[in-house]
Amino acid sequence: MIGQKEVTRILILFLGLTASCLVLYKTAYPLQRLNVNNLSSLVASPSPPLPKLSEISQETAKRKISFKEILENASTKNNTVIITTLNQAWAEPNSLFDLFLESFRIGQGTQQLLKHVVVVCLDGKAFERCSQLHPNCYHIETTETDFSGEKVYNTPDYLKMMWRRIELLTQVLQMGFNFIFTDADIMWLRDPFPRLYPDGDFQMACDRFFGNPFDSDNWVNGGFTYVRSNNRSIEFYKFWHKSRLDYPELHDQDVFNRIKHMPYITEIGIQMRFFDTVYFGGFCQTSRDINLVCTMHANCCIGLEKKLHDLNLVLDDWRKYLSLSEHVQNTTWSAPMKCLED
Repeated sequence: MIGQKEVTRILILFLGLTASCLVLYKTAYPLQRLNVNNLSSLVASPSPPLPKLSEISQETAKRKISFKEILENASTKNNTVIITTLNQAWAEPNSLFDLFLESFRIGQGTQQLLKHVVVVCLDGKAFERCSQLHPNCYHIETTETDFSGEKVYNTPDYLKMMWRRIELLTQVLQMGFNFIFTDADIMWLRDPFPRLYPDGDFQMACDRFFGNPFDSDNWVNGGFTYVRSNNRSIEFYKFWHKSRLDYPELHDQDVFNRIKHMPYITEIGIQMRFFDTVYFGGFCQTSRDINLVCTMHANCCIGLEKKLHDLNLVLDDWRKYLSLSEHVQNTTWSAPMKCLED
């Protein structure tokens, strides 16, 4: 039996040891006062959730796709793409881009070609509108010049825009793609591929055609061209773009007319063909047969409003033609009308 004195000593010793342990623990791990207000604020304001993949805008997704990937997605089996350029002025609702797309929808054999169309947008607004209407849109950065507004023919900004186009098409050829380049003020009424020449590296439409597809003295128009990707065409486009430095006040089409007879073009060996306006017509020389016409271009016409008015007339004529049950022999176009005015 343990005596009372021994029990008392054990209790005193135990209490002393406990107190010492508490002092040591507090020294090693000092207590922090919890701020209740901070705690409530953390509960009331949780971190925002991560965005869902579905909430990422289509525009952001499209900007991450390279130009080459867009070309690959849009190309035909033989590596051919249809390319047009677009700025804000032509991309506005009820402007030229809407008419351009509409022509593909109501043309004969052209609906399936839309998936091969790549639209190169020269400003952010054009890219936004294009992305709403078409799957293959690419925004090309142009830091030195604002290309968003209407560019009047042969003004300094117009010239820059035309040469930026030649530079871009050179890159397309270097990546191994054949292309049809088409201005957005061209209405696609029939599939033009059957009318392309089986030979010829470089094939171009004309303001006026004089009967010989081999004659480079036809009055050419760069708004519609078909080019095969090969060493000859790449070298030609490089030379064409470089020649702008020799003719700083001329646009690409006029420079082409200056260089087309140069000996170096013969050395390159590029084969050129020029399209009959019966198939690839325009306001300079309208197609003589609506049964054969593939495209109609608002050329020889300066001013966006005039182009819009007269191209609407072209589409109206085309719809009337499609509604007829009998073959049309005599072709009479309602356009050009406004484009003939000074």
